[in-house]
Order: sequence, then C-alpha cells, then structure tokens
Amino acid sequence: MNKVLLDENLPAKLKYRLQDVCEIYTVKDKGWNALENGDLINAMQKDSFDYLVTSDKNLQYQQNLSKYAIGFIVLNVADNNYETILPLVDEIKLILIEQDKVKLKVIPKT
Repeated sequence: MNKVLLDENLPAKLKYRLQDVCEIYTVKDKGWNALENGDLINAMQKDSFDYLVTSDKNLQYQQNLSKYAIGFIVLNVADNNYETILPLVDEIKLILIEQDKVKLKVIPKT
C-alpha cells in the first residue's frame, strides 16, 4: 500500500476518500506546515512517502521532480473546494493502486 501525503492546499477531508487504497497523511498530520516545497519533498523522502497529491500547478516548474523517488499527482482544478475535487477521487485512486509508480500525473478537472 502506497504512503501518500495530501498537500496543505487541499481539503483535509479528502484523505477519508482515499484511505481505503493507501496510507494517507495530511501535511498537518506530519507537523510539516512550515515547510516549503523542496524541504517538504525532502522530508517526505526521509519518511518513505510514495506520492504527494497537490493542486500546486507550478510544482513541476519550480522543482526538479526527476531527482526524487516520490511520485506527484497534481490536480488541475479551478479551486481547492472539496466539491470541485470530489469528482477526481476515482482517478486518483487508480493511480495509487497501480503497481508501477507514476512520476508525474496531472489530472484535469472533468
């Protein structure tokens, strides 16, 4: 089962929709609220996380993602409201249950 971090820019209650397919934590759960992207990703690697789920569309341009062992799921949504993100849950789950880790997956809002 993949170990997943839900970025602080996403609704915390989203974790309850994903907990049946992964071991999931929020940034707040881990006490990492003050960490910026690079430091956050380094902390994730040290704690053996497999994926970061975020809506930070600039992450792939700000960080060299290829140097990390973590996979990144970027939600391309107009806003971070729970109701906006909810239709994407099934697609997120499909990525998380795959045997082969995806390095970067951008999920557009349908």
